[in-house]
Amino acid sequence: ERIGSATSLSSAIVNTRLQELVKLFKERTEKVKEKLTDPDITSDDESPATSPAKPPPEPAPVPPPAGEPEGDKPAGDEHYCEMLCCTFKYRPWLDRLKNYRFPSSIDPLTNLMYVLWLFFVVMAWNWNCWLIPVRWAFPYQTPANIHCWLFVDYLCDLIYLLDILVFQTRLQFVRGGDIITDKKAMKENYMRSQRFKMDMVCLLPLDFFYFKVGVNPLLRFPRCLKYMAFFEFNNRLEAILSKAYIYRVIRTTAYLLYSLHVNSCLYYWASAYEGLGSTTWVYDGEGNSYIRCYYWAVKTLITIGGLPDPKTLFEIVFQLLNYFTGVFAFSVMIGQMRDVVGAATAGQTYYRSCMDSTIKYMNFYKIPKAVQNRVKTWYEYTWHSQGMLDESELLVQLPDKMRLDIAIDVNYNIVSKVALFQGCDRQMIFDMLKRLRSVVYLPNDYVCKKGEIGREMYIIQAGQVQVLGGPDGKTVLVTLKAGSVFGEISLLAAGGGNRRTANVVAHGFANLFILDKKDLNEILVHYPESQKLLRKKAKKMLQNNNKPKDEKGAPGDPLIIPPKADTPKLFQAALAATGRMGGKGPLAQLRWRLKELRAMQATQVGVGRMAIWFCFLRCQVAALPDCPYGALKDSSPVPPKSPVHRRSPDISHKARTHLQEEIFSKSSDSLVTIRVIPTAQEDEEILAAEISEKEEEKEEK
Repeated sequence: ERIGSATSLSSAIVNTRLQELVKLFKERTEKVKEKLTDPDITSDDESPATSPAKPPPEPAPVPPPAGEPEGDKPAGDEHYCEMLCCTFKYRPWLDRLKNYRFPSSIDPLTNLMYVLWLFFVVMAWNWNCWLIPVRWAFPYQTPANIHCWLFVDYLCDLIYLLDILVFQTRLQFVRGGDIITDKKAMKENYMRSQRFKMDMVCLLPLDFFYFKVGVNPLLRFPRCLKYMAFFEFNNRLEAILSKAYIYRVIRTTAYLLYSLHVNSCLYYWASAYEGLGSTTWVYDGEGNSYIRCYYWAVKTLITIGGLPDPKTLFEIVFQLLNYFTGVFAFSVMIGQMRDVVGAATAGQTYYRSCMDSTIKYMNFYKIPKAVQNRVKTWYEYTWHSQGMLDESELLVQLPDKMRLDIAIDVNYNIVSKVALFQGCDRQMIFDMLKRLRSVVYLPNDYVCKKGEIGREMYIIQAGQVQVLGGPDGKTVLVTLKAGSVFGEISLLAAGGGNRRTANVVAHGFANLFILDKKDLNEILVHYPESQKLLRKKAKKMLQNNNKPKDEKGAPGDPLIIPPKADTPKLFQAALAATGRMGGKGPLAQLRWRLKELRAMQATQVGVGRMAIWFCFLRCQVAALPDCPYGALKDSSPVPPKSPVHRRSPDISHKARTHLQEEIFSKSSDSLVTIRVIPTAQEDEEILAAEISEKEEEKEEK
């Protein structure tokens, strides 16, 4: 038993090792195949190393308990976090922060971190633009809260300073078509720019005048000159937003609100200059001063009316300037808002204009309402599903390389799964992706019909299509879903497969990619190896598609003798018993007759040849000079006794007889005899075939 157990253990080890080797060889074979079909794969991806024995992986080190030394490892190198029942290794956030390296150069067009930094710069700029007028006009800045105002002011100044020293000096720029990333060159480029001059003006240290004139917010007015950062932030943010028009609407509304904000501050300053409550035109000093002044500014700039008349010359001049400024500013805001909304709805406007023109055309030519409704449905679904009517109009403005990149991201995953194109040149597939065009089919639309000449290949992007067949052509054979491909063999017209073999109907709305045969031929001219491979694959796929039809009973050679119904089982049992008993009654004759019928069905080719032979013999007999009126031409011969033989007749042994005499002919081996026997009636004769006993014994065996 021990010897047996040791043998079984060794055999198990050998089997395991053999399985590992087989697995490694399979992996190596697959990688070599990929290397042959795709030359872009580097040599680093070749077969893995087959080491004879792999040591088991070492377990992860477990931290020692608290209070015990860690051996030779210095303390602080390993950090662990215990959570529930598991122990995780992590690095403290302070170490991660210390090890972080700020980039030496920043791409201002694609770096999201730079966009985030611009957001903080714009917030500091908005603080100065909105709060400096309020602190100057309204009595909101008091000695009690002056330290809070100054803290936020100098925090904004720190953001301005970091933007100049850290970020602006690291921005990449283009010179002579090259992207410059050199630190010295980037710093010099920034210092020669107009933005550097404006940034220096923004940080003028006018705050030192606080010691002489007090904390006056107007001394911080140069901080509002950092407007370039605001417009740059708008451009970068609009580039990364999917619906940038929403931000444009918000920004335009902010422009209007800011103009009203400045006007309210000016109105409170004018009221304070004239004296609060001195006349009916000025602010009377009751309620919330900012809200009351803002309400007056809204009525003035929008020219609603209902305001008290100015009394003094200062009030009249101020009101006139306010009206002129309000009309100009409000008209500019309305025009800009119209442009923003128009740009946001430009696609919708184009869609409506196209649809209206099409409806007008159909009404002019009196197109039936059913067709018009289908056209309207196509317009609505195409617009809502794609957001445009024709994708090619959008991509035609892009260069060829960018169109290829977009086509790869959209269509490559689907096209690469097509069995016909697997193993072809990758660049050929890339060229083919640019030729695909998108088409939308409505429910029950025929994508292709049976018998049509196939000139396109279809790839289902969204929706489903049904393949119809059967006697009535309405039976659903299969339903193809998104990602399926059909009609690919028709592109090469291999083996006569360029005709559609079934009807394909859209089941619901279906969005398909179409590749024309003409486009594929233009591409294959430049890839002869791929062309040969495609034709071989198409021919093989066509042969495989035709095999199941032959196996399932496709139309073949017609049967000379139609198949009979199966014999009942009880009757078969009686015939079998008769055969064992050796009887010669009616059942034996029936048994012999059934045996003949089976032999005739099993050897249709032999029966066909026998029928041809009988016809030949009949013509030979009818051609005899002693045969009057060609009686055999109109007579119906009696079926032969045993038509299974395949011997050709020997016409040379045929005897000539006179009228009312028997005519006979024998085969070369004298085993089969054909006789023409006359009857009492002149227009009737009997054609008989006789087989010798030796031939019958051979057939029974």
